Formats: sequence, structure tokens, C-alpha cells
Amino acid sequence: MTTGLIPGGQPPDPRPTGALPHQRGEQDGREAAPQAPHAHDRPRSPVITARAAASFEPVGRSVATARAFVRDTLQGWGFADIVDDAVVLTSELVTNAVVHAGTHADVLCLRDDDGVRIEVSDHYPEREIPLQGSPATMGSPDREGGRGLQLCAAIAGRWGVDYTPTHKNVWFQLDLPDRPVGTRTAGPSLPAELLPLADSRVRVAVVQIDRGGAITAWNEDAEELFGHTADQVTGKPLTDLAAWPHTPGTSTGVVEALQLSRWEGSYGIRSVTGRVIPVYASHLRVRDTAGDPSTVCLLVRDHERAVLQTPSRGPAPDPTTAADGPSTDPFEVFIGSPAPDDLDGLLQRTVERARDMLDGDSAFLLLATDDETELEVRASTGLPSARQRFARVPVEAGPGRYGSARMPAVHEDLLSVPGAVPLLNGTGMRSVVTVPLKVEGRLTGSLGVAAEGPGLYSNEEALRLQFAADRIALAVESARLGELERLRRGSLSFLVEASDLLAGTLDRDQTLALMAQMTVPTLATWCAVYTIADQASDPYLSYVLHEDEELIDGIKSLLSKIAPPDPVPTPGARVWSAPGEAAHEAALRSSMRSLGLTGGTPHQVSSGIGPTLATAAAVGGETVVLPLVARNRVIGMLTLGKPTDEHFRQEILELAEDLSRRAALALDNARLYSERTAISQALQRSLLPPELPEVDGVEVEVIYRAAGEGNEVGGDFYDLFPISDGAYGFAIGDVCGTGPNAAAVTGLARHALRLLAREGLSGPAVLERLNSAILDEGARSRFLTLLYGEMRPQEDGSAELKVVCAGHPLPLRLRQDGTVEPAAEPQPLLGVMDDLELYEQTVTLDPGDVLLCVTDGVTERREGTRMLGDDGLADVLTTCTGLTAGAVAARIMRAVERFASDAPSDDMAILAMRVA
Repeated sequence: MTTGLIPGGQPPDPRPTGALPHQRGEQDGREAAPQAPHAHDRPRSPVITARAAASFEPVGRSVATARAFVRDTLQGWGFADIVDDAVVLTSELVTNAVVHAGTHADVLCLRDDDGVRIEVSDHYPEREIPLQGSPATMGSPDREGGRGLQLCAAIAGRWGVDYTPTHKNVWFQLDLPDRPVGTRTAGPSLPAELLPLADSRVRVAVVQIDRGGAITAWNEDAEELFGHTADQVTGKPLTDLAAWPHTPGTSTGVVEALQLSRWEGSYGIRSVTGRVIPVYASHLRVRDTAGDPSTVCLLVRDHERAVLQTPSRGPAPDPTTAADGPSTDPFEVFIGSPAPDDLDGLLQRTVERARDMLDGDSAFLLLATDDETELEVRASTGLPSARQRFARVPVEAGPGRYGSARMPAVHEDLLSVPGAVPLLNGTGMRSVVTVPLKVEGRLTGSLGVAAEGPGLYSNEEALRLQFAADRIALAVESARLGELERLRRGSLSFLVEASDLLAGTLDRDQTLALMAQMTVPTLATWCAVYTIADQASDPYLSYVLHEDEELIDGIKSLLSKIAPPDPVPTPGARVWSAPGEAAHEAALRSSMRSLGLTGGTPHQVSSGIGPTLATAAAVGGETVVLPLVARNRVIGMLTLGKPTDEHFRQEILELAEDLSRRAALALDNARLYSERTAISQALQRSLLPPELPEVDGVEVEVIYRAAGEGNEVGGDFYDLFPISDGAYGFAIGDVCGTGPNAAAVTGLARHALRLLAREGLSGPAVLERLNSAILDEGARSRFLTLLYGEMRPQEDGSAELKVVCAGHPLPLRLRQDGTVEPAAEPQPLLGVMDDLELYEQTVTLDPGDVLLCVTDGVTERREGTRMLGDDGLADVLTTCTGLTAGAVAARIMRAVERFASDAPSDDMAILAMRVA
């Protein structure tokens, strides 16, 4: 099949040269035969405004293809009223040509001011055509030949047959019925500043999706908007590119939306750079001539959504005058069959049928909140639906029947009662009729129809609309309760998951990030978290997140320039208009500067205007603030926002309020944990020596591991400090137990050792006084094993050590020849007996010798029934000949860690000293 469409102008006469008119009133000066009934002269020189042509092969399937061609052509021209008649006549004539005559058939559709003319030509001119004066020769309608001409005579306003030596041409004319025009597409005259904002070059992406959800067509504007070429995306699922807004508990997604007969709304498309570009889309479900369904998607930038108008509509049946038929259910008469099985589809079908029933320009449907104090916009047509969706208006807007949604209301002219219907402010609508939706006497919603002209509705239209509302109220309420139940189940799952995630961390920064990531994009398009350090501090902007990462910096900059919201502890969400107002002002200033309207030198529009306008669009919708209250104190605010002209639905705000309570407690727990951890770490660090001194001729290395998560100091400790006259004191000890209680004795022991040693006392005297101090602690005292010594480097390169080993694992000496031996004898531990008789032993370390001191966490390292022990430690030390002190300590620690697979359960300290 070949087709062509030529819009506009008046084309040449479609008849071939030399055509022989069969039905003329006059020919060559002779009277023509009497005309057949309903046949008229062919019109002279009609003004052709469009034409479409197609050629079909002589096969049976061409008849169906021809019918689809004519149907699509006339529907594209907006002539739905005559489509059925045209398809019937075309089907008969093409059947005569391709089936009975066995030739090609050429179909030509012509549009003029009066109607549509369709011509069907075949290549069998000898085929018998009945004479005008003998209608009986047409034969019976049941006969295979000639029935198409009988139908032309019965249906068409005019018809005729033309002959040429090579083909025969049968044509018929269908006139358009009278119908009002203009009022459904005209809009009010508006000042330039009130017109929708659009770029200088508006691009409309046209994308076609097959029944499997894969992209089959991608135009140049789509490539320009999103960066993907047609070759890159053809055959890929739209779900790979679409960033679909998700609402917990509802299953409507991009796949479901593509199955609807018609859908409009906002979502995002990922560009070739990975950036999500907000778009406004209009989806239309179509089928090709073979019957395969597909979806045509028209996409524009989200701030240019006004470009996509509501599709043209046809007349809808009147429920009060519906004829008897197979289905007389008033609900099905109004909604149609099958009825949509989802709430959004049902509401959208309802407003479209209500608008058509009253011949209006727009319609809207609102659902009541649980307490019946507010109405929430859920569906609209003929209005900026994205701006109005989920907007809330009070049920009682004023006194009288014109101020309450509980009663039917008719407004002849909204200009005389400004603000009577807040939903229609600024839309240009003048006449409006609204009726309530009630179930068992309870208000569940409100249905309204509006028109641009004044005085178009009366009580009669209100009664008709109320009749329709009564038919659908129960179905709408049932669908709403079903959606609410799904939403609540989804909300419960969402909150359970959120609680698990928030409970899984005590890090403040990670908690802030989790709060934002759980909110965007599930609950909002963007969010900001403010924190308050204490009652005297101002709110501080701590975290900002947007579903498009490129907009985060712009929103953060915008919010940093405006005063934060007041930290009000009142529960619930409250609207915050400051971000939207500031964004629009910034965008206006940027636009004026770019156009040279601020007194400066005019210049070309800079690239800086883009981010400003994008930021304004991102935060231009509804913004709400929820307090973060924990332990009766406001610790911050959670701010949620929508893009331009969008609103939050009540269920989402309630879910966000539940999330904010959990997030506030998690954030406060993280704050308390961070503060207490910082205090604990500061105190623990004070129990260890700040740094080790450098000892001439002696290498010193220490490795310390405290048992328990978050502990920096336990029951083990070490120290190395100068005493006087080139002498250094060193100690390594182990307090009974682990954790903070043992660390308290650790601090006492380490500081007492330094103080007593610098008083000039000998080693035994130092430990005896320390023993008395531990016993003085009473019930808090704990016994202590301690190795204490004094080291004096000698002029010959050796080092002299005086050592006291009070119940501690014996120090080991590694000689240069690899032999290992204890460097002291065991003596009583501290904190048990009052009277101790301690003595010191002298050890000389030659150059290259190593003294290794450890706590029992090293020697008592266990794997099942095996223990490393003193012998195992000595075996490891024998392999350390020639190593530095740092290498010796590291090898000992590796051996201890590898000895068992479990994490150590006791504190460990290793002190290695090597004479250089």
C-alpha cells in the first residue's frame, strides 16, 4: 500500500484526463437519461483543504487495510461523526475492486469546507455498471455485485461514477452535521506576563512504544531533548529511560500507564549523561491496521507542560436519556464498559464524561479527607492538572449553598463572586456547576464542570450532574478505600524498612543521609534537613537531596540565602512558601539581567539562566516542614518539596509525619552516641602516655589493643618516661578485667608510677606505695600485675636495667645468638596483700639484645584447648634475631592474631626494647 497526505490548498482535479462523466445533466447537447434516486450532479470546483491517497493490491486483506486507512484519515481530520458511514462505503467499493474485479484499488480522500469526498478507482472499466434510468438492474442487495452503489445511493449525500479507457472511478460525498465549533478550544485573552513560560524553541518529543513496552519510534526533538539517538534507544524498554515517581502502596507505574487508553502526567527521562530531565507527557493508546496496539507518547519539558492540551472529545451519552440495550446499568451508561479497575482511571473517566455530558470546557473531581474538613483534587480535565493535582480546599468555603461542597451549587459567572471556587482561580472559567458525592449520607467527594462562557448552566444541569454523581459515588468510594488499604500496607512496609535502616547506624551523618534517601523520591522530589545543636542555637542546613543530582547545589545555595523555618514543635506538616518565592524572584532577576533590563549593557542570554530557572522549577511547588522532635525537644526540621505547581497528597504527608518521628529519635540517638563516644575517647586517651620519649642508643616500640568495641583503653597499660640523670622508667601492667572499670585502675597506676619514680624512690618502694594506693580504693580496688623497671644507657653501648616483676608474665631477653631467656624472677602481684617484700633485679642488655615485655592477653591467646603460652612466645621470639624493635613487636602481634581465628577477648600490650 502506498499513501500520501497533502494538507492545504486546492489540488488539481483528481479525475484522469479524458474522463467520461457517467452522471451529468447534459452531455454533447443531448439530454441525459433520468437520474437514479439520490444521485446528484458532481460539485464544481470545491475548495480542497487536505487530501490523502492510498493504493491497495488485489488481495483479500487489502479491504481491511483500506477501511483502517479511511478511518485513521478521517479521525485525524476530526470528522468522527462520519467515520462509520465512510468506512462502510469504502469497504464495499474496495471489495468490488480487489476481490470481484481482481485489480488494484486506488483510494483518494478529499476534505473541503462542506465535508469529505472519497474516490475508489479500479482497473476494470468493462465491468457492468447499472444505467441511471433502470434502477432495477442493480439487483438484490444480497447479490455480490452492485451492492456498493446501492449503499452509496442510500447513505451518501452525492455520488457518481467516472470512466476512462483504463479504469473506473466511483466517488461519494459525505456532508458534515451541524455542530458548535470554537468554544471548546478557545482560551481567554491573557496578558503576556501570565502566559506559560517556554523556551524560544519548543520541542515536542514523539516516542512510540509497542505492546511489549519497547521503543519503536524516536523523533529528532526527542534526540535533542534527551541526547539519545534513535539507533541507541530503538528496541529498548521505556522503563530503562523513565524515572517514574513511586508512591508506596500503589502499583501504578510506567508499564501500567502505557496500557491505559489515555494518560497525562509528569515523570522523568534519563538523558545520555545520566541526568533525569523532568517532562510532562501525554500518552495515547492506538492500534495499527493489523490490530496490534501501541502507545504514542508526546513529551515536553516539565515547565512547558501547557503545550500539551487535553485531547479533543466527542459527545458522551446522556445518562438520563440512555436507550434500552444490552446494558442499562446507569453506572456503565455514564462511565462506559468495561469500567477502569483503578481509582485514577475511574476518576479520570468520570471527569471526561461529566465534561462532555454538559458540553463544558473543564471538569474536576475532589475526594474528601477522612475528617471531611478538606477536599483533595484527584482528577481534572481542561485544567492545568499537574498544578491542581492533590491541591486541597476546605469543604466549607463560606456561608450559604454557594460556599459548601455538601450541596449542589451553580455559579452563572465567577467574575461576580471571586474566589467562590478556589480551584478555578486564574483559569478563565466563568460558569461552573458542582455537586457532592455522598455514600450513606457521608460526603466522600465533589464533582464539578466549568465553561469559559458565563450563564451556561442552570439547575437543570445540576440535576443531571447530580444524577451521574449518585451513580458513581459508591464505586468511587470503594475504589478509594481499596487504594487507601494498599497505601496503608505499603506505608507499613515502608516504615518497617525505614526503622530497620535508621536503627542500624549510630553515625549522625549517615543518619541524615538515610533520612533524605528514604524521602526522595518516594515521598518528595527534594528534601532538606535542618538540625539544631541546642536551645540557644539557630537551625543549621545540614543536608540537601534532590532526585536530580545536578540541582542539589542550586537548591542548597537557595536555601542558604533565606531564613530557615521556625522550629515549631507542633506536630504535623505546615506549608513553607519562602523557598518558592525566593526561587521565582531569583529566576526573574536572572532573566532580566540576561535581557539587559536592569540598567546594564544588554547581552546575550548566558548559560547561568538555565540553572536559575531549573532551580525555580524544582522548588516551585508545595513545600512543607515537619518538626523533628525527640525527648521533648526540637532537634531539627525535615523539609519536603515538590516541583512547580505540584502538591502533596494527604496520605503522603501522614506517612512523612510518621517517618519524621522515627528519624528524629534516630538522629538524637546518633547525637547522644557521638557525644558520649567523644567524651569516652577523650578520657581513655588521657590514660595512655601522650607519646614515647626517644632514648639514646635504644629502640622502643609499643603495640596496644584494647578489647571491646569503641574502647581505646582497657585493663592493660604501658608507659615509658624520663626520671632524671639519663634514667628512664618503663612499665607494663594488667589490671584484673577489661573495660571502663579496669581502665579506672589503669589511670591510677600509670600516674602514680610517674609521680613516685620522680621522687627518687627505688623500684620496690614505688610498687609498695602503689599497692597501698590500690588497697585504699576499697570495694573498687582490683589486683594488678606489673612489670616495672629503670633503664640507664651506658657509655659502652649497653643498657643497665633494674627490674621488679610483680606477678606479671616474665620479660624475655633475646640475645644476638638467638637464645631466649627470662630477664627477671616472679614476685607477688599488687592489690592483694598489705605487706609486700619486693626486690629489684639488675639486667644488662648488650648491643643487639632485645627485651620483650607482654601482658597475659598475648600468652593466654587460645584456639580451642590450645594456648600460645610462655613457650610459644619464646619460640616466636627466637625467629626475630637481627630485627628492629618495631619488626619484633609486629612479628609477635601477627603470630598472636594467626594463632586463633576468633577476635581477641582480652586486652593486649607489647613493649619491645632493643639496644642499638
